[in-house]
Amino acid sequence: MRISLIVAVSRNGVIGVDNSLPWYLPEDLKHFKSITMAKPIIMGRKTFDSIGRPLPGRTNIVLSRDAEFNPEGVEVATTLEQALSIARHACLDSNVEEIMIIGGEQIYRMTIQVADRLYLTEVDVDIHGDAFFPEIDYSLWREEIVEYPKITAKYSYKFVTLDRK
Repeated sequence: MRISLIVAVSRNGVIGVDNSLPWYLPEDLKHFKSITMAKPIIMGRKTFDSIGRPLPGRTNIVLSRDAEFNPEGVEVATTLEQALSIARHACLDSNVEEIMIIGGEQIYRMTIQVADRLYLTEVDVDIHGDAFFPEIDYSLWREEIVEYPKITAKYSYKFVTLDRK
């Protein structure tokens, strides 16, 4: 079973500002949906709060230290091990082979060491933010897929998939 991180990240490592995405990229949102659909997704509570609801068509697992946190439509885990266990069971139940980690910063830092694949949307901009993706040691990864630049009025970006060597 593969553990994958999916993230849109700027050149300077920014993934968020004020608990939201620093950009609006409709093509990236479609890309995210196509990759995560029908798979279990693990996110932190702040990411869940920023989304505001469970994402349909996926087992939503929220990692939170707050034992009272219990929103409708999600599984809540208090440890990463518990979140991964819930996700593995969901994979078996749904006959899928991939667990998706969707953020935010703390969750990425906890999981990048165990990840098998990174789905990156590399946004070609240096931008102010307060949430960052951990630095990637590219010697540990091989580039599998690159979909070259998509361009909006404000941003140029590309989709890159890295697999652990």
